[in-house]
Amino acid sequence: MHHWRRDLVELAALFTAVAVADGVANLIGHGPDGPALLLISALALAATAGFHTWWARRHVHAPPTAGTGDTGARPSASAHPAGQSGRAADDTLWRMRTTVRDEPGSLAALCTALARHRVDILSLQTHPLADGTVDEFLLRAPGTLTVAELTRVVAESGGSSTWTERADAHDLVDAPTRILGLATRTALDAAELPLALRQLLGRCTIRSLPAGTKGEPVPAEGTLEDTVLRLRAPDGGVLSVERPHLPFTPTEFARARALVELDSRLGPRIPRSRDVLTLPEGNAITVRRVDTGDLDAARAMHERCSERTLDLRYHGPVRDADRYLDHLLSPRFGRTIAAHTASGRLVALGHLLWDGEETEVALLVEDDWQRRGVGTELLERLVRMAVEAGCASVYAVTRSANTGMVAAMRGLGLPLDYQVEEGTLVITARLAPARTGAPRAGDEERVRL
Repeated sequence: MHHWRRDLVELAALFTAVAVADGVANLIGHGPDGPALLLISALALAATAGFHTWWARRHVHAPPTAGTGDTGARPSASAHPAGQSGRAADDTLWRMRTTVRDEPGSLAALCTALARHRVDILSLQTHPLADGTVDEFLLRAPGTLTVAELTRVVAESGGSSTWTERADAHDLVDAPTRILGLATRTALDAAELPLALRQLLGRCTIRSLPAGTKGEPVPAEGTLEDTVLRLRAPDGGVLSVERPHLPFTPTEFARARALVELDSRLGPRIPRSRDVLTLPEGNAITVRRVDTGDLDAARAMHERCSERTLDLRYHGPVRDADRYLDHLLSPRFGRTIAAHTASGRLVALGHLLWDGEETEVALLVEDDWQRRGVGTELLERLVRMAVEAGCASVYAVTRSANTGMVAAMRGLGLPLDYQVEEGTLVITARLAPARTGAPRAGDEERVRL
């Protein structure tokens, strides 16, 4: 209603102005200096309109004056235009963890010191301890501020045991959202649990110890000892997580325990998708994820393989294939893909296994199906899985006599390095990351074939 009344008033004013202008024009136009007066009037009106426009824009964009009661958010120090401060292109993201005294004003003193050096605090998490509080920051600092200077500023303001590393855009996701995403991945695939723990806890070594391992038993709620946490694994064994460079906090321990409990409640599970591929020779094969439910088919394939094929795969005689397969096919230890013929016969296995900080890859192709492109198809899929898991590099451990494996590694189209270790050939390939969030700078995952 307000806009309708305003439009009506403006329309009436327009008609009035037109009538007045027509009368003035008729009056002046019939005089001796009529044309000159009309031109001068037009210039005066144009100048007035220009002045009015400039005045209106100047006051619309002017900042609010003091005492107006404006409560709008003020721009942070890093929000200055590049032409004024030059920071936009030079800012650096840091993840920092430091311990402060559990006293009123301790955190405020630290934040004030950071603000004096134009450091923005993008997020903050606090982890209370018995003798202090561990504060974890995501910071945006000027590019000229080095990590040594940042650590010195924190120490002078009361911080201790400070740990700092470079961050990236993926760290801007708030902690609850990131943890929910990791829980979703774990719920969809049991093999994701070690990866989820590694992304949750940062650079760490995760080992899966089978049930009955020597040592003190782990209680159902797990144990936390400074840089080592141990949790009851879903299969009855023990998950050991070590992070020597940074002690775990009780909050991190509780989050890790919640992920493991979720995995235990859901039980073994794998995605059931499958791909049907046509080999160069025209035969069709089906590639899908498998688990211990396919143990009989995998055992039968082992029995059809020659001693030489098994020796190249396991680097020695196979005396207990059942023990190997039960571990390899378990989704608790990694991912396994298999190739099946049109009749459903299993003819090849590819394994991606989580082993501490390393990621192991292994292949076994039945003799009659070697040199037909099956191993290459499986290897390419395993490498893509490694890239999606955040591996920076992969390496294949084989023998120089295994020309099929060497050719498959070359067929990946990746830069390769060759090294001989204890009679084996190690082929290392650098992977192009699928995302930059994990692992962080300095991490290097490995894959064995």
